[in-house]
Amino acid sequence: MNKPPLFSQPNHATQNTRCNGTVYLVGAGPGDPDLLTLRAAKLLGQADTVVYDHLVGTGVLDFIRPDAEQIYVGKEKDRHTLPQDEINSLLVTLSRQGKSVVRLKGGDPFIFGRGGEEAEVLVKNNIPFEVVPGITAANGVSCYTGIPLTHRDYAQSVIFTTGHLKDGSLNLDWKNLVSPRQTVVIYMGLGGLPEIAHQLIVHGQAADMPAAVIEQGTSNKQRVVTGTLETLSDLVVAMDLKSPCLIVVGEVVALHKTLKWFHGATMCAEHAAQKAESIG
Repeated sequence: MNKPPLFSQPNHATQNTRCNGTVYLVGAGPGDPDLLTLRAAKLLGQADTVVYDHLVGTGVLDFIRPDAEQIYVGKEKDRHTLPQDEINSLLVTLSRQGKSVVRLKGGDPFIFGRGGEEAEVLVKNNIPFEVVPGITAANGVSCYTGIPLTHRDYAQSVIFTTGHLKDGSLNLDWKNLVSPRQTVVIYMGLGGLPEIAHQLIVHGQAADMPAAVIEQGTSNKQRVVTGTLETLSDLVVAMDLKSPCLIVVGEVVALHKTLKWFHGATMCAEHAAQKAESIG
């Protein structure tokens, strides 16, 4: 029996769109280029145009075909190089020029990556597309900090939420976020951390619940600050952490001191040396 090829071609139902190029919504992972999927690496090496976000790791861009067009669209907090509507229009325009387009996003396209919004626009405009999953920040950061998201002794569930809504408000489902034996991972919450911690405590979470903020997780600039809900905001200010950061709340955070294995630049340098030795 013949084995299927390593990289399968997308099977698009819209056969009448052959004049349009395909748009690939690709997850770039949490930062470390070694965490890029094989499918993502192949597409980056083939695409005519790559439209990429602020959160895409520098090393990931090295996989792009040398002569490909690269378009940076920013997406930093409150400072977008292109508003989302213009990014949507750009993807449609590039496809209608017959180009193969990679829309490269940090993490996973469908986890706080607006991939669903962009896919809806592509469907509306009859543009063929494919979604390539990536390792979302919560998974990558969890592994690189020694903070397991679930653990039979501490947490039987995990919930992902975002630190701000589309309208900029901070109106989260606080009651469900304080469920027992649960890990809470908060994306894009650094600016609202004092209020997040306050609301969790007000709604019943213990003030001494372990909590962490991870800056630039999985990269050689990774920094981890651990404390409690009550102390975390002050610790973050003292350490002068900057976005991108991920917040983790739950008893599993206490495992960081025991299970941590990745040490930022030091570990990355050792890893690079080992790679060079193996190749040489």
